[in-house]
Amino acid sequence: MISISELKTVLATPQKIVITTHHKPDGDAMGSSLGLYAYLIQKGHHVTVITPTDYPDFLHWLPNNSNVIIYTEAEEQAVQLVNDAQLIFCCDFNTLNRINELGEHIRNAPGLKLMIDHHLEPEDFDDYRHWNINACAAAQLVYDFIVNELNDGGLINKDVATCLYTGIMTDSGSFRFPSATSTVYRIAADLIDLGAEHWRIHQLVYDNASENRLRFLGHCLSNKLDILREFNTAIITVTAEELKAYNIATGDTEGIVNYALSINGIKLAAFIIERTDKVKLSLRSTGDFPANEICKKYFNGGGHRNAAGGASDKNLMDTVAQFKSILPEYKSQLLQ
Repeated sequence: MISISELKTVLATPQKIVITTHHKPDGDAMGSSLGLYAYLIQKGHHVTVITPTDYPDFLHWLPNNSNVIIYTEAEEQAVQLVNDAQLIFCCDFNTLNRINELGEHIRNAPGLKLMIDHHLEPEDFDDYRHWNINACAAAQLVYDFIVNELNDGGLINKDVATCLYTGIMTDSGSFRFPSATSTVYRIAADLIDLGAEHWRIHQLVYDNASENRLRFLGHCLSNKLDILREFNTAIITVTAEELKAYNIATGDTEGIVNYALSINGIKLAAFIIERTDKVKLSLRSTGDFPANEICKKYFNGGGHRNAAGGASDKNLMDTVAQFKSILPEYKSQLLQ
């Protein structure tokens, strides 16, 4: 590991830098990455953001989004940039399997790897780590990295503030999750003072749904919701055919699991969806219930205590049956 003083020395002169984030990036992934980008270009660095895959249209308004390279759409260019990079910042993930095929290219790249993340159990691929599992978002850690590690808060302009506010807002559930501490609110207030238009950001992220997404949401809640009161659990399942029927695009399924969790008395919610390669699970929970434990133990995944994800090689029906078979093990916790 290099020290912060060594990193400051490196950053004192223009560097070729790549910033990347996890598969199917969400608001925090893109907010932290583009916020860091907007800071670094002010320092004279040559910076490129590379995402492993595409991401939701409702994030394309973010400042400097037009400069993002999507690995699956420009593989040769992305690999060349990674190999040429002197610094590679990894935002909002801490294991290289979270970035698919791009992961091995980064593992083998000669540049320094720098992790900025808040997830459990980081993989030791990095040369510098700014990591805190108690942070509500990677964007909070980017703010802390710029302000407190690099002592460069004066370069948080409107673009940086807008991106970081977006990341914090989305990963804190619009500031309603327990991770939204008083420190997070103070950071958000500072970002608003520095130019983040909080009302506009909320509108662009949350009030920007397509007609297809709304109709699909109605279908999920009306026809696909299964409530297991004996376990205080709600499950929504979706087939590949249903995704096709509603012409669902990347990001259209995001947040649907939260509707199941919002039902009175529900402590655990699961959104189980049939994708082309695997069945994916998104779990949300309340209180101390360990959604991440279920994902890690049974579905090759993980995440935060109250927000986690996983995948299964079984078909949709068998995956749902497996999930239901697990619930008796956690019955006492679910009924507390």
